[in-house]
Amino acid sequence: MSRPANPVTLPLADYSPQHFLLAVVDGVATVTLNRPERKNPLTFESYRELTDFFRACAFDDAVKTVVVAGAGGNFSSGGDVFEIIGPLVKMDTKGLTAFTRMTGDLVKAMRACPQPIVAAVEGICAGAGAIVAMASDMRLAASGAKVAFLFNKVGLAGCDMGACAILPRIIGQSRASELLYTGRFMTAEEGERWGFFSRLVTPEQVLPQAQLLAKQIAEGPTFANTMTKRMLAMEWAMSVEEAIEAEAVAQALCMTTADFERAFQAFANKVKPVFRGD
Repeated sequence: MSRPANPVTLPLADYSPQHFLLAVVDGVATVTLNRPERKNPLTFESYRELTDFFRACAFDDAVKTVVVAGAGGNFSSGGDVFEIIGPLVKMDTKGLTAFTRMTGDLVKAMRACPQPIVAAVEGICAGAGAIVAMASDMRLAASGAKVAFLFNKVGLAGCDMGACAILPRIIGQSRASELLYTGRFMTAEEGERWGFFSRLVTPEQVLPQAQLLAKQIAEGPTFANTMTKRMLAMEWAMSVEEAIEAEAVAQALCMTTADFERAFQAFANKVKPVFRGD
């Protein structure tokens, strides 16, 4: 579990990851899990590199949004059975705790990443792969996609990587409980009906549609979008009164940006505003 010697460098458009593909176009960074022959499982190294990447996003103003996808028709089958699960059964409590905290760090990094994250889900999306989709801000699904939080199936609790905190907030307590207690697959149609997915599209369109959505968001006011993501997270633990006050302060800050004035000038001149992120 030693740290890979491939530190994330800026700008991200010039960074070459070892454990996933990365392309930055028009402010949208597309992360592609790229082990299609194994349905894109995660390894010790890819967990760390993905975590480092999402943390680095905070320092690259050229990246406005992030898309996460999988290569070869599947999103991710979760932790690699041979490269992760096998070694885990030989670890002591200290080593296992270090591992579970490391995996949780990926979710923390995704939630702390200021850029909105869109998951383009097709095929198998299971275990830690389902967690990555869950930790994204929005999820689009290809018809035929299947999502399972498989921890129960391997003798573990469903409380992994924030699942018990985040999943019920997306699909509700009862439905989340069913998935976490049984480990069964949720179909794409169920996922859309339950609110896990924003929409269903064809497999050929899931990545282009996710990138289009990300581009539309990237063209918006960057500071304001960052504030929206931050408040969506912070208000989980607030009363309604506290949330209203926090939003008042956040919105007042947004009103000091040049993008806010640009929007007014564009409206006054009956043209579409061009936001610059300041």
